[in-house]
Amino acid sequence: MADAGIGLTEFPAITLTVIVGATVFVLIYISTLFKSSVRAEEVKSKVKEHTKTKEKNEGLHGGAQHNKSSKKKYVGERWGRDTKHTFAHPWLMTSLKGHSGRILDMDISSNGKLLATCAEDRSLHIWTTKDFSQKERKSVRVNVEFDHASKVRWSPDCKAFLILRAMDNTIEVYKVHRKPEGGISSVEKGFLFPKHHTEDVIGLDIACSGRYIMTCSEKTDLVLWDLKGQHILGKVDTYLMASTCARISPCGRFVAASGFTPDLKVWEVSFTKSGDFKQMSRAFELKGHTSGIHDFGFNCDSSRMATVSKDGTWRLYDTKIEFEKGEDPHLLMTGKYKGIPDVAARLALSPDGTVVAVASGTSLYLYSARTGTCEASIHDIHAAPINCVLFDAAGKYVLTTGDKHVHVFHNVIGQKELLESARANLRTAGTSAMRERLEAQVASSEAFLQKMGVTGA
Repeated sequence: MADAGIGLTEFPAITLTVIVGATVFVLIYISTLFKSSVRAEEVKSKVKEHTKTKEKNEGLHGGAQHNKSSKKKYVGERWGRDTKHTFAHPWLMTSLKGHSGRILDMDISSNGKLLATCAEDRSLHIWTTKDFSQKERKSVRVNVEFDHASKVRWSPDCKAFLILRAMDNTIEVYKVHRKPEGGISSVEKGFLFPKHHTEDVIGLDIACSGRYIMTCSEKTDLVLWDLKGQHILGKVDTYLMASTCARISPCGRFVAASGFTPDLKVWEVSFTKSGDFKQMSRAFELKGHTSGIHDFGFNCDSSRMATVSKDGTWRLYDTKIEFEKGEDPHLLMTGKYKGIPDVAARLALSPDGTVVAVASGTSLYLYSARTGTCEASIHDIHAAPINCVLFDAAGKYVLTTGDKHVHVFHNVIGQKELLESARANLRTAGTSAMRERLEAQVASSEAFLQKMGVTGA
């Protein structure tokens, strides 16, 4: 009876405990659902905010100015910089692979035999252009100590090249040693230029005469150096508000710079008969754009210049003028291209001045300098926007880069322009020897274009 009494008195306590426990469980469950709902709303709000920010960065709600880090992030997010990218095209001759980071610049030597590339992976690669048509395309790798190169330029004698050390913002020289039987045996680090620019350098070049080297920062200071970097020969303020590009003309006589303003400025660099630096004086300007100029280029004898602007147009000028007498450059042709917000377009003019190549985003547009029409467009070439486009010294190839690879295309439009010129000259050929030469050129060009799949040539 005692045991039974004890059980009867404990039963209400157990029931109460169960009820209280169930109530607490229900309250906890309701609280969890409420918190989850709130959390979901927070996440949804953050995603919406992130989407708006991303769209703004991509230029969908206006062209806001971004700093360097946001630009780099913008390129990576929008263009899938780290994703695998495959590309194929009938005009593609070869792709150069060897870098593990995005290639920032490239340059072909004056003799057309060597290509130098520099990338974010802290390496330089030197390629032999004669290997472009071979199955095996090897390169000589050079590591940049404690930095990476953002610019590279060959010396006129092809025995050395210059790089811009991106973090240090200084110029460094490398010497190239050749094998007796040909090819490169080694590359030796030379010397550093003293640091001068406080802002990032956007232009590096060396005159074909070997008399001077040019550097220009993204601010407004343009500097001429002697070959050893020991002395500054001359210095000018570009008055461009912000410089975007600076180059030396192929003839070595002129230095040009473009920037935020719509006019491209050109200076003449003169020396005395004994070879001493004399002065750098204003020569002429290229006018006509309504917004800043992204990039520009020369033909092989500096008689033609082409520009590409933020206003969505490119322009071709005749610069073989008597500027000393006040003659201005003559506009020969202009055309439009499809610009990409917040991404600078790149331009190259073929050595013979017949083809204008404009790179915008991941696309390459090839224009006839004779008619101004877009003869071809090639899309989705790289995983990120094309940051460099150039022709080889002979004008046979067009090279582009924007990711870890360099793509080498046949200059089909240049060959097409050559065919048109040969046909026109054939109609007025005065001698049999000239006629035979032009007929051979016509036959060769027609065969090449047929091979490339170009109809109606």
